[in-house]
Amino acid sequence: MPERLRLADVLGGLSVVSDLGYGLPPEEAMRSCLIGTGLARTIGLSEADVASAFYTSLLFHVGCSTFSHELSKVHDDEISTNAIAATIDFSDPKDIITSFVPKATRGMPPLARLRTGALMVAKGKDIGRRFDTSNCEVARETARRVGLGEPVQQALYEIHEWWNGKGVPRGSAGEEISVAARVGRFATDAAALIRVAGIDAGIEALRRRAGRTLDPAVVDAFAKNAAALLQDAGDGDPRSRILEVEPEPVVEIDDVQLPDLAAAFGDVADLKTPYTHGHSREVARLATLAAELLRLEVPAVADLRIAALLHDVGRVGIPAAVWEKRGPLTTAEWEQVRLHPYHSERILATSRTLEPLSRLVGMHHERLDGSGYHRGSPSRDLSASARVLAVADAFQAMTQQRPHRPALTPEQAAEVLGDEARAGRLDADVVAAVVEAAGQPRPRRAAARPAGLSDREIEILRLIAAGLSNPDIAKRLYISRRTAEHHVQNIYAKIGVSSRAAATLFALEQDLLILGD
Repeated sequence: MPERLRLADVLGGLSVVSDLGYGLPPEEAMRSCLIGTGLARTIGLSEADVASAFYTSLLFHVGCSTFSHELSKVHDDEISTNAIAATIDFSDPKDIITSFVPKATRGMPPLARLRTGALMVAKGKDIGRRFDTSNCEVARETARRVGLGEPVQQALYEIHEWWNGKGVPRGSAGEEISVAARVGRFATDAAALIRVAGIDAGIEALRRRAGRTLDPAVVDAFAKNAAALLQDAGDGDPRSRILEVEPEPVVEIDDVQLPDLAAAFGDVADLKTPYTHGHSREVARLATLAAELLRLEVPAVADLRIAALLHDVGRVGIPAAVWEKRGPLTTAEWEQVRLHPYHSERILATSRTLEPLSRLVGMHHERLDGSGYHRGSPSRDLSASARVLAVADAFQAMTQQRPHRPALTPEQAAEVLGDEARAGRLDADVVAAVVEAAGQPRPRRAAARPAGLSDREIEILRLIAAGLSNPDIAKRLYISRRTAEHHVQNIYAKIGVSSRAAATLFALEQDLLILGD
């Protein structure tokens, strides 16, 4: 019989991914969840609405890294910009001009600071709306994929709607916005503002947002009960507390559903840059097939598959400009890259369910001679699963285009891995198994044209996923810009999205992207 797992435990641990991607302290999403859940009960919501507010607060920033590619063109460190944005009232032009722009450009050379500030003022509103829309759509799709119901999906789609109707994606106003979305947005703002400004100043800042971005009644209820709500949210370990306050009936999943949940978060992490789309799911395929060829035990293969799907979630904690740099990395940038397996390991360690896999995940860049990272573990410390994961990750990365180099062919990648095995850095038997696994055809969905997409539209969808703009698509396909725009809008309408990130998720789910081919 399948083991039953607490969904809140798994999602609580993985919520640290969004903390990293948004530049927030670890466990801030869980603290927002505790504030939102307590507030929802204080204002007398039904337990069903409390449950929606619980998951909406917990997953509020789950799509935050999906706009990193675009943001990195404005600021080299989009993560620090996100952290600053967490406390800015974007409904107040004064707050943008006097607080956000100066803080976001601090430390830049004078000319660069002037140019970046001017760009933020001129295009900031459009960039913000695109960021928020991407976040909404990816959050909604992630909720669907992990098995949360329609009320949570709707609330996450509405998290960036404003009380005054000037938000996105629909411009809904007042009580047109679901109460779970209103509570979730408030809880997230409150956690950030009170952390930075303190209780009194934080409440005052929240009051200024009432009637603009926030529901005045929700603000008022919190202000009247702030001491009790904050004390309750601040007591104990947030990881344990969210399980204590989760509304009844608690949501459980079978352990057989865990790979689907892991795939959802692996896909979102891979949206960090267009160069990594589908990386984790392809590493999982190669690792699983190779492990079976090596006759690893069935439980070990199952664990390896989940670990492979989640091995790069720590990638979101490194600025996109580092991942997308075309030249050599500086020493400081390389140190950031070396940290991402550590981040992945610590994220999984935050969940009781995933903690047993955390050390394996943290080893995906280790090498037998101790030259890998982040620990520099020697061969005696590397299990068969760790060796498979390392080789599968290396092979897939080599056969996927990166900013600093073209993709290698499978034959070239196999030759490089063979050299690494002969040098004593990789396991030769594992290299042979991964290369054999790579030679097996990837399973394709029977439906070649989901959502009524034409072959031409699928071709353009792949270019959208690769990060190409409408002018870039027009140039690549030798069509007019207007024709490219028409195709893109048709594609978005057919698949029900309006952002590149959500379109890419659709393409990944439908197996429309060409991975490592």
